[in-house]
Amino acid sequence: MRAILLAGLLVGVVYAQPPDPQPLYRVTVISRSLEAINYEHRGGPSPLDFQGTVLLPHMKGTAIVESQRGSVAIDAKFEHLEAPTRFGREYLTYVLWAISPEGRARNLGEVLVDSSNKAHVKVTTDLQAFGLMITAEPYFSVSIPSDVVVAENVVRPDTIGAREMVNAKYELLPRGQYTLNLQAAQLRSMEGGEKLSYDRYEAVLELYQAENAVQIARSLGADRYAPESIGKATTLLTQAEDMNARRVDTHAVVSAAREAAQMAEDARTISVRRRDEDRIHEEVQQSQNQGELRRRAEEDAAQARADAQAEAEQAAQAREDAAAAEAQARAAQQAALTPLPPPPVRTAPVQTAPAATPDTSRMQFRAQLLAQLNGTFATRDTPRGLVLTVTNSMFDGDGLRFDTGQRLANVAAVLASHPELSVRVEGYAEAQALSQERAQAVRAALVAQGARPGSVAAIGFGDSRPIASNATAAGREQNRRVEVVVNGASIGSTALWDRPYPLRSER
Repeated sequence: MRAILLAGLLVGVVYAQPPDPQPLYRVTVISRSLEAINYEHRGGPSPLDFQGTVLLPHMKGTAIVESQRGSVAIDAKFEHLEAPTRFGREYLTYVLWAISPEGRARNLGEVLVDSSNKAHVKVTTDLQAFGLMITAEPYFSVSIPSDVVVAENVVRPDTIGAREMVNAKYELLPRGQYTLNLQAAQLRSMEGGEKLSYDRYEAVLELYQAENAVQIARSLGADRYAPESIGKATTLLTQAEDMNARRVDTHAVVSAAREAAQMAEDARTISVRRRDEDRIHEEVQQSQNQGELRRRAEEDAAQARADAQAEAEQAAQAREDAAAAEAQARAAQQAALTPLPPPPVRTAPVQTAPAATPDTSRMQFRAQLLAQLNGTFATRDTPRGLVLTVTNSMFDGDGLRFDTGQRLANVAAVLASHPELSVRVEGYAEAQALSQERAQAVRAALVAQGARPGSVAAIGFGDSRPIASNATAAGREQNRRVEVVVNGASIGSTALWDRPYPLRSER
């Protein structure tokens, strides 16, 4: 691998070995110098220049940008745009992008290069502040720019508008979305072949773009995740290929091929989203399974400790009974050898409090722990354990508010002083992912403040257990919550308000 740092651009060129099913030639360009302009509303036309990156250093261009009512119009001309296939077989066209100051990308349209390596585009965008760049792409309808940035806008002294630097956030501008994991023989290229008229060349180019779009979508699992969309794209591609083979009018071929590429991009987007949803679901399921296994192991360990304690108490009681019986026997033997004393004076019997049983100790500890937790969060005593509720207002998005973290520190201190207790953090929200993220945030806060990591499990239940109607805003507010369930053998499994009842009345 060779890396070159030049003019604010980092360029990497990677050559893969023939057996590796990766592209034979991959270029990565990460821009560090793109400026965005906030064009004044209806402030008149503003000139702008384009400059090639180190990938196309001789490329140049000019543009007139004008903020109009409801949109911003861009009229741009480019020169020395060489064939995009020089960057790899999969790159068949160029696309003009508008990039917001936060890095959100908007596909403004395909840049069609003529036989003189020149191009002219007229487009509009609804963005008010943006920078412009050109990338090489496998097909025209991509929704995320590739890493192959060949040109960027250059602000001129007479450019009208406020300047901002583009801060490309990964959430808005992810990279490497269109790298093909295919053998080279599966890629379409315009290199070589017979000479064609420009109209026929345009039709063949659009066909190859559509084929690449379908290949990329399928490599990401579109046949599984978006079968209807990829099926339509394949049908449209077949129709376009048939029309081209029969030498039908090139306009019809181009229309069908471009619709196929657009449908394939939809299938790719759906596949990526559904694949991520499946991955999240699997992670949640795995977390649930692991949490259940931990809970069972902790319950078994707690039960084993309780059984051992009960056996020790029984043994101690047996020793005490044996000692009492022996003392009673010695006293009886001594009494037989001693004269009878005078009759004792009758006195009222002394009432003694019964000895505390293990169940009584657990109930006392449960009541004490309930009072401690209730001083920090609203806590309920339930058969599942002591349940404290972190309400929706205590979160900021999927994270905790600062004061909520301080309150959880008090809970963590209580748990750290009683390591035999176990905790299950349950998240509830309309979205499964949000419920899991909130549960993980509460767990992380407890562990960071001293709770034993192995005793705290987190799980998101989505909207599966509402406590109020979702038909009202107040009900939805109650349903968005996180419940922290504290349980363990030391507090028993019976709520303070619960007690056994006789089968028949006692008189």
